[in-house]
Amino acid sequence: MKKPELLAPAGDLEKLKFALEYGADAVYAGGSSFGLRAYAGNFDAEGLHQAVEYTHKLGRKIYITVNIFAHEPDFEYLEDYLGQLSALQVDGLIVSDPGVISAVQKSAPGLQIHLSTQANCTNSASANFWFRQGLTRVVLARELTLQEIREIGRRTTGELEIFIHGAMCMSYSGRCLLSNYLTGRDANRGECTHPCRWGYALVEEKRPGQFFPIEEDSRGSYIFNSHDLCLLPYLPLLKKLRLASFKIEGRMKGTYYVASTVKVYRQAIDTLWEQGEEEFNRKLAFWLKELDKVSHRDYSPGFLFGKPGAEAHNIETSNYIREYSFVGRVLAPEEYSRTKQKVEGLEKECTSWIEQRNNFRVGEELEVLSPQEDPWTFKVTGLWDEEGAEVEVARHPQQKLKISVPRPLSPFTILRREKIKTFK
Repeated sequence: MKKPELLAPAGDLEKLKFALEYGADAVYAGGSSFGLRAYAGNFDAEGLHQAVEYTHKLGRKIYITVNIFAHEPDFEYLEDYLGQLSALQVDGLIVSDPGVISAVQKSAPGLQIHLSTQANCTNSASANFWFRQGLTRVVLARELTLQEIREIGRRTTGELEIFIHGAMCMSYSGRCLLSNYLTGRDANRGECTHPCRWGYALVEEKRPGQFFPIEEDSRGSYIFNSHDLCLLPYLPLLKKLRLASFKIEGRMKGTYYVASTVKVYRQAIDTLWEQGEEEFNRKLAFWLKELDKVSHRDYSPGFLFGKPGAEAHNIETSNYIREYSFVGRVLAPEEYSRTKQKVEGLEKECTSWIEQRNNFRVGEELEVLSPQEDPWTFKVTGLWDEEGAEVEVARHPQQKLKISVPRPLSPFTILRREKIKTFK
């Protein structure tokens, strides 16, 4: 049985590289226009060229989101943009609007089109309609059960893709008007401000200024605050459905999130398909623990086993669970070659060049996450800046530092630190 494609988010070039290095078969990214993540890093024309070149050099695929609900003025620039994407030879476009689909087929007929989850495909009749229009893949709506996905797969012949991990929208596949109404920023045009994560309270019309919490939290109730999706434990069930692609949500998420989640799902898919369910179940607890180390909300299977109820929402807080901090990434030789000439005399120790992302200090224990090996820890015994001066605390964002390590660290390695737990 063929493995499904593991599709990862690429909010910018760094995240794209980490997603691919940690095992993604393909990435999805957005240009500076026409996508639904206006506040992701996204890619300008030159950035898209670099992204496609890097991805194809590794033999992987890159899909570009063009999935806004287009308004009339959007079509003024759309044709030129589609021509640019066609010239770059991207591997496909993720589209939701029928008008945009028509424009793609006219302006860039060689490009494959994937139906975005924004189009809310929830049945086989709809999927077959889109396949008849020439689309090659349908990204199914998140609001489907396992049985519904199975039936759609049985009654269609085109490629099907589902989300297996990431944030879930409290609205129907993102068709939310809260952001537009409260802030003037349209979620359906990529500018969502996530008001569903804000605190809300009850106000009686004749008692303005008096806020009555719906739950115990005095700051309000988080009645729209959905859990995060995690289908890792259910991959054996999904394996039987012969889906074309498993998708991780998160173009707005950080590099550490992308690397960690991609590595877990890469290992899980490979283990399940190559070694079987027994070995998968043996390693499952370890992978779940790894997913707990990234910033997340409580996990949920979403709609997989039926419509989620109150248990799939956290009405007490909208805060993320953050048990680990991403403190640095190991640099590739070309990123520190000039700096290295300034710091002679340190080669007697095993060291690596890193870029700082969060504060840490000499004496702390760090955990190493790399594409190829299991995590391991070491204590920081030495830090030096670019001039060779000893550093006690790494406190400057994106500062390049030399760090003493027990053994060499490869590029794309991530250093993380467990947060100190406080008890009240």
